Amino acid sequence: MTERVLVTGASIAGPTVAYWLDRAGYDVVVVERSPQLRLGGQNIDVRGSGREVLRRMGLEQTLLANGTTEKGTRFVDDSDATIAAFPAGDGSHDGPTAEMEILRGEFARILVESAGPRTEYRYGDRVVDVAQDADGVDVTFASNAAERFDLVVFADGIRSSSRELAFPAEAETTPVGLYTAYGVLPKGPSDDGWWRWYNAPGSRVANLRPDNLGTTRFSLSWVSDDGGYEGASTEQVIAALRATFADVGWEVPRILNSLGPDSELYVDYLAQVQAPRWSNGRIGMLGDAAWCATLLSGMGTTLSVTGAYVLAGELARARDHRAGFEAFEARMRPFVNQAQKLPPGVPRVAHPKTTVGVAAFRTVLRLAGSKPVQAVTSRFLGPDAATLELPDYEFRR
Repeated sequence: MTERVLVTGASIAGPTVAYWLDRAGYDVVVVERSPQLRLGGQNIDVRGSGREVLRRMGLEQTLLANGTTEKGTRFVDDSDATIAAFPAGDGSHDGPTAEMEILRGEFARILVESAGPRTEYRYGDRVVDVAQDADGVDVTFASNAAERFDLVVFADGIRSSSRELAFPAEAETTPVGLYTAYGVLPKGPSDDGWWRWYNAPGSRVANLRPDNLGTTRFSLSWVSDDGGYEGASTEQVIAALRATFADVGWEVPRILNSLGPDSELYVDYLAQVQAPRWSNGRIGMLGDAAWCATLLSGMGTTLSVTGAYVLAGELARARDHRAGFEAFEARMRPFVNQAQKLPPGVPRVAHPKTTVGVAAFRTVLRLAGSKPVQAVTSRFLGPDAATLELPDYEFRR
């Protein structure tokens, strides 16, 4: 009898694990709380073993063709002059800009469109209760529907409400002390296809990045020891951004002037997740819900894609959920632990507080961007694209 699996979250980890579980012969239901597929979001990249998983899915060339077209990363000064430039990677090695840079929404769309015949997507609902026994998991949804599944995989975000149903108070969420607000701007004449990074005193950073949809993505980051805005209204977030960045030059006034009630705006107080276990009986978790490493690691999407492949493969290999979950965690845990080790001083080292600190940071960048040393230093400016050795799992289909 075919086993049924429920997966929560239709972003990256969820659709990827659904793809491979479908290939393994499971019937899969993916539930997403948004009323439709969320197509918004910023640049994400895939490196190392994540690229290999996408090759095995036959999606690598499709994703590259739908990339953001980002040419590389330029660190700029107040007049937009280049301090240092790091061209996009070529796949063998990626610096700050990877070869595969794609909008989160575009990536999610392509993953969902690749779903197999045994996969069903449901939108506008979420899990509110789970009760498991030796033979399965009874799931209650916010819609009041109730169904029974053989396995459940929580693959939603860092603040997953589903996770607390089966792993109450187990996961430790550790803030890294950085706010980042993300949004979208009309493309302007100064937007030249490069990711532009600007530092201002007060531990503040502004970024502008190209996309393939005719707009420009922006982010505003600032170091803070206090959270709270991640749950605030759009009006409150806009007021906070205008107050925090009121005296900053460069392109920041353009960003602030674009903000309004209808802005596509998202703010997050970055944090990592450490969970002592990733499974509880017939329920497992994956991606940011299990191990968020933050965007500062540069490995979030790579971990999600790799972990999804490994989880589906180990469940297919073992055909016993206990052994499958255990093998998955044994293989992935060292890889995740490595990715969560942020470089010393992050995020403050890239967010200097004083004018002197900004000047010193730019001096280091000028040296790093010089041709004689760029090949070496780009390895430190980009994330560690460590590659997990991927087994060749045998899938049914």
